Amino acid sequence: MAMDYGNLGIGALFGGLVVLGIFVMIGLYVYMALVYMTLAKKLGQKDIAWLAWIPIANLALIPILAEKHWTWAFMFLLPIANLVFYFIWTWKIYERRKYPGALCLIPLAGFIPYLGWLAGIANLVVLGLVAWSDKK
Repeated sequence: MAMDYGNLGIGALFGGLVVLGIFVMIGLYVYMALVYMTLAKKLGQKDIAWLAWIPIANLALIPILAEKHWTWAFMFLLPIANLVFYFIWTWKIYERRKYPGALCLIPLAGFIPYLGWLAGIANLVVLGLVAWSDKK
């Protein structure tokens, strides 16, 4: 009786992709936490910059950086409104760092077929530039 190694190979491939996905997600989480922690420090919120590392609580940091009260973070619970407010607050954060606020609209290019992944990468790059590059 011969053993079927085809299913074993597919399982190994799937398992490898899951592990790779987990590493990518951890990397993105660490990157975003570093970005928001740096933004908080550069925008005068050094005492609460650590919030960037706490899941869910890090969402309260976004309206604070946009000079709103932390309770505005509850807007993230409302569908559609959460996106609108995220773009408004990100626009304000970019302007506070002396960058064009319209750069926060880059993720909207993700709705263009075949370019979604490119818009995501561009958004990560812009977030990094806004956080770590000082514009004069």
